[in-house]
Amino acid sequence: MEIREFLESDEEPVLRLWNECGLVVPWNDPHRDILRKLKVQRELFLVGCCDGEVVATAMVGYNGHRGWVNYLAVSPKCRRKGYGREMMDAAEARLKKLGCPKINLQVRSGNAEAVGFYERIGYKRDDVVSFGKRLETDD
Repeated sequence: MEIREFLESDEEPVLRLWNECGLVVPWNDPHRDILRKLKVQRELFLVGCCDGEVVATAMVGYNGHRGWVNYLAVSPKCRRKGYGREMMDAAEARLKKLGCPKINLQVRSGNAEAVGFYERIGYKRDDVVSFGKRLETDD
């Protein structure tokens, strides 16, 4: 798998992948999420490709205090090949290069497969309560 920065021509394949992986929810417009990311640290929006096809993504960010990973996705037909770990290794390497001391990420509470994946690659549960407040609606 080749890992590279997102290109505008990747938008439709990325949206298909996110839908295929169940990452699209009614309260987040994925097209708007892409447009927002392209305005901030676009070099940290990663795609993984096999034979020219987008099969993985990771939307990475760093705010000077913590790194974040969102939209980690691997096509169901490409799972169990190490691609998720490769994407996270690429995200971690880029964040480390920026001086990031810690990565945070959120997993939906019902996504046991993702929880297990992150635990297997060394992530630990933080004793925190996650809060959010919409500043802009996507409906």
